[in-house]
Amino acid sequence: MSGRPIGVLGGGAWGTALAQVLASDGTPVRLWAREAEVVEAINRDRENPLFLPGLKLSTAIRATSDLTWVAEVSPILVVTPAQHMRSVLNDLPTRSETLILCSKGMEAESLRLMHEVAREEHPGSPIAVLSGPTFAHEVAAGLPTAVTLACEDLALAQGLAAQVARPAFRPYAATDVVGAEIGGAVKNVLAIACGVVEGRRLGQNARSALISRGFAEMTRFGLARGARAETLAGLSGLGDLVLTCSSVSSRNFSLGKGLGEGRRAEELLADRRTVAEGAHTAPVLARAAREAGVDMPIVSAVCALLAGEASVDEVVERLLSRPLRSEGV
Repeated sequence: MSGRPIGVLGGGAWGTALAQVLASDGTPVRLWAREAEVVEAINRDRENPLFLPGLKLSTAIRATSDLTWVAEVSPILVVTPAQHMRSVLNDLPTRSETLILCSKGMEAESLRLMHEVAREEHPGSPIAVLSGPTFAHEVAAGLPTAVTLACEDLALAQGLAAQVARPAFRPYAATDVVGAEIGGAVKNVLAIACGVVEGRRLGQNARSALISRGFAEMTRFGLARGARAETLAGLSGLGDLVLTCSSVSSRNFSLGKGLGEGRRAEELLADRRTVAEGAHTAPVLARAAREAGVDMPIVSAVCALLAGEASVDEVVERLLSRPLRSEGV
């Protein structure tokens, strides 16, 4: 297939994987990366050894560090880390092309979700959100994957879903942008907690309970922010939660595993070139929950661990000693 290129803004593992799947049918893809070595390696060697090593990239992908390429692409998939999205969008030339946001998190200073940030920076662009259970290396390898693609305009969501769908990459159109975003943001924090359970060898019963009670926290917060319960129970909520709470392929889960094994958060985060978004989202989410009057004890426990305010044993004791309550609240 040929025609107008699709743009991908961000040359990390997830951005590279999305570029690869979109280019799998010959569609030209323009991939913007901040790192000059990433741009050079993709164009010269057809590889991204920094963020997605071992994968031969399609010749339909062309990498660039020049944001002026937006004149020739549509839509643009934005795959920058959540805390850098505003600055990157601010540098992006203003156009009316659709932005599909693929990052998961909340802005620290404003407590805004990514679609709210994008609307402020590019008010003339239609905004959509792509989220779901997606390990980058599996998507890049062409393994079967399903995601939510949410836009307030259902017809636009369906059109975008058809544009990015590939034989092994199946997007489901939706209109609940808030729900799609909240699921992706909250699950990153809960994945850290599940990693702690693994690292501390607290057992499968504990992890199952944590996923279930974490989903209750996600639902409470999501409903308070205007999300729909069915979205939170779908691919971008429960589906993503189950995936990232079950494997060291999740950066957030592996961070929690290290904490459970007794390593310090500063040490673990310093070792990483890729971003464990949950570490940045946890304190932001906890503050947003307090302001909304939503009880999120697991999120608060993760914050305490990351800040070095409590040990693993202390936060586990706190969670287990909470007053008994009915399951539905």
